[in-house]
Amino acid sequence: MTEMSDVERLLRSALVPIEPSEALSDRLERSLTEITEAAADELADWELGAMRDPRNWARPIAAAAVVGVAGGALVVVRARQQQRKRQARGLDAFERGLHDVVQQVRRRIDRS
Repeated sequence: MTEMSDVERLLRSALVPIEPSEALSDRLERSLTEITEAAADELADWELGAMRDPRNWARPIAAAAVVGVAGGALVVVRARQQQRKRQARGLDAFERGLHDVVQQVRRRIDRS
């Protein structure tokens, strides 16, 4: 029984969460922002007249998927940063991050 508690204690001390560095978070946010903006630009440049031909659907569908995935990851990163700065907690931080990313994508699409 003592061995089990020692193993459990060792595992708990070994598996303590470690916060990533601020530089890593900033690089990740920049990369996700660039990817999201590039995909939003691709969607903005796409013409509705091209919808008639299914062969033209691949690029806009891929761009929409990239906006969804990279944008979602960016929301999580920004929510985590908001939470770390103690400006928001939990769902409030997630909501702020989502709002920021949606505004950014809208501006990018409207600009084109």
